[in-house]
Amino acid sequence: MVILNGIGNAGENNKKERFEVILDEIRVAARQQVLWTAHAIEQMAAPDRMVLRSEVMRVIWEGEVIEERPDDPRGHNCLLLGYGDGRRPIHVVCSPKNDYLAVITAYLPNPSLWSPDLKRRL
Repeated sequence: MVILNGIGNAGENNKKERFEVILDEIRVAARQQVLWTAHAIEQMAAPDRMVLRSEVMRVIWEGEVIEERPDDPRGHNCLLLGYGDGRRPIHVVCSPKNDYLAVITAYLPNPSLWSPDLKRRL
Protein backbone atom coordinates (compact mmCIF):
# COMPACT_ATOMS: atom_id res chain seq x y z
CA MET A 1 0.00 0.00 0.00
CA VAL A 2 1.28 3.46 -0.88
CA ILE A 3 0.04 6.13 1.49
CA LEU A 4 0.26 9.88 1.01
CA ASN A 5 2.93 10.33 3.68
CA GLY A 6 6.08 11.03 1.65
CA ILE A 7 9.53 11.59 3.06
CA GLY A 8 11.01 14.82 1.76
CA ASN A 9 9.83 17.06 -1.05
CA ALA A 10 11.08 14.84 -3.91
CA GLY A 11 9.16 11.83 -2.57
CA GLU A 12 6.07 13.93 -2.00
CA ASN A 13 6.23 15.42 -5.51
CA ASN A 14 6.64 11.97 -7.11
CA LYS A 15 3.70 10.66 -5.10
CA LYS A 16 1.51 13.61 -6.04
CA GLU A 17 2.38 13.10 -9.70
CA ARG A 18 1.59 9.38 -9.44
CA PHE A 19 -1.72 10.11 -7.70
CA GLU A 20 -2.61 12.61 -10.44
CA VAL A 21 -1.97 9.92 -13.08
CA ILE A 22 -4.15 7.49 -11.15
CA LEU A 23 -6.90 10.09 -10.82
CA ASP A 24 -6.80 10.61 -14.59
CA GLU A 25 -7.10 6.82 -15.08
CA ILE A 26 -10.07 6.75 -12.70
CA ARG A 27 -11.87 9.52 -14.56
CA VAL A 28 -11.19 8.04 -18.00
CA ALA A 29 -12.59 4.71 -16.79
CA ALA A 30 -15.62 6.41 -15.19
CA ARG A 31 -16.44 8.18 -18.47
CA GLN A 32 -16.85 4.76 -20.07
CA GLN A 33 -18.88 2.98 -17.40
CA VAL A 34 -19.17 2.72 -13.62
CA LEU A 35 -19.69 -0.71 -12.09
CA TRP A 36 -21.16 -0.65 -8.58
CA THR A 37 -20.20 -3.76 -6.61
CA ALA A 38 -22.78 -5.35 -4.35
CA HIS A 39 -20.55 -4.48 -1.40
CA ALA A 40 -20.51 -0.81 -2.40
CA ILE A 41 -24.29 -0.65 -2.71
CA GLU A 42 -24.73 -2.40 0.64
CA GLN A 43 -22.29 -0.09 2.42
CA MET A 44 -23.73 3.04 0.81
CA ALA A 45 -27.26 2.06 1.89
CA ALA A 46 -26.33 1.47 5.55
CA PRO A 47 -28.67 3.56 7.73
CA ASP A 48 -25.78 5.38 9.40
CA ARG A 49 -24.27 6.35 6.01
CA MET A 50 -26.82 6.71 3.21
CA VAL A 51 -24.24 7.73 0.64
CA LEU A 52 -25.88 8.60 -2.67
CA ARG A 53 -24.49 7.55 -6.05
CA SER A 54 -24.42 11.21 -7.01
CA GLU A 55 -22.16 11.90 -4.03
CA VAL A 56 -19.79 9.09 -5.04
CA MET A 57 -19.68 10.48 -8.57
CA ARG A 58 -18.87 13.93 -7.15
CA VAL A 59 -15.96 12.38 -5.23
CA ILE A 60 -14.75 10.72 -8.46
CA TRP A 61 -14.88 13.99 -10.43
CA GLU A 62 -13.79 16.43 -7.72
CA GLY A 63 -11.95 14.37 -5.07
CA GLU A 64 -8.33 13.37 -4.64
CA VAL A 65 -6.41 10.11 -4.35
CA ILE A 66 -5.09 9.62 -0.81
CA GLU A 67 -3.95 5.98 -0.96
CA GLU A 68 -2.92 3.56 -3.66
CA ARG A 69 -3.17 -0.19 -3.08
CA PRO A 70 -1.31 -1.88 -5.95
CA ASP A 71 -0.92 -5.22 -4.15
CA ASP A 72 -4.46 -5.67 -2.85
CA PRO A 73 -5.63 -9.29 -3.32
CA ARG A 74 -8.80 -7.96 -5.00
CA GLY A 75 -6.69 -6.09 -7.54
CA HIS A 76 -5.09 -2.68 -7.81
CA ASN A 77 -7.34 -0.05 -6.23
CA CYS A 78 -7.16 3.31 -4.53
CA LEU A 79 -8.87 5.41 -1.92
CA LEU A 80 -10.34 8.80 -2.79
CA LEU A 81 -11.37 11.60 -0.45
CA GLY A 82 -14.03 14.02 -1.52
CA TYR A 83 -17.14 15.75 -0.27
CA GLY A 84 -20.81 14.95 -0.71
CA ASP A 85 -23.98 16.82 0.06
CA GLY A 86 -23.55 19.38 2.82
CA ARG A 87 -19.77 19.08 2.36
CA ARG A 88 -19.71 15.84 4.35
CA PRO A 89 -16.46 13.93 3.78
CA ILE A 90 -16.70 10.65 1.87
CA HIS A 91 -14.08 8.00 1.16
CA VAL A 92 -14.47 5.97 -2.04
CA VAL A 93 -12.46 2.84 -2.82
CA CYS A 94 -12.37 2.19 -6.55
CA SER A 95 -10.42 0.32 -9.19
CA PRO A 96 -9.94 1.66 -12.72
CA LYS A 97 -10.11 -1.01 -15.42
CA ASN A 98 -9.57 -0.70 -19.17
CA ASP A 99 -13.25 -0.18 -19.95
CA TYR A 100 -14.93 0.67 -16.64
CA LEU A 101 -14.44 1.94 -13.10
CA ALA A 102 -15.32 -0.49 -10.32
CA VAL A 103 -16.62 1.23 -7.19
CA ILE A 104 -15.70 -1.18 -4.40
CA THR A 105 -17.08 0.76 -1.44
CA ALA A 106 -17.95 4.24 -0.20
CA TYR A 107 -18.26 5.34 3.39
CA LEU A 108 -18.14 8.26 5.80
CA PRO A 109 -14.67 8.21 7.40
CA ASN A 110 -14.59 7.81 11.18
CA PRO A 111 -12.68 10.86 12.50
CA SER A 112 -11.21 8.80 15.35
CA LEU A 113 -9.44 6.56 12.82
CA TRP A 114 -8.09 9.29 10.55
CA SER A 115 -5.93 12.39 10.74
CA PRO A 116 -7.84 15.70 11.06
CA ASP A 117 -7.70 16.17 7.26
CA LEU A 118 -9.01 12.58 6.79
CA LYS A 119 -6.08 11.73 4.51
CA ARG A 120 -3.96 9.53 6.81
CA ARG A 121 -4.88 6.54 8.94
CA LEU A 122 -4.01 6.87 12.61
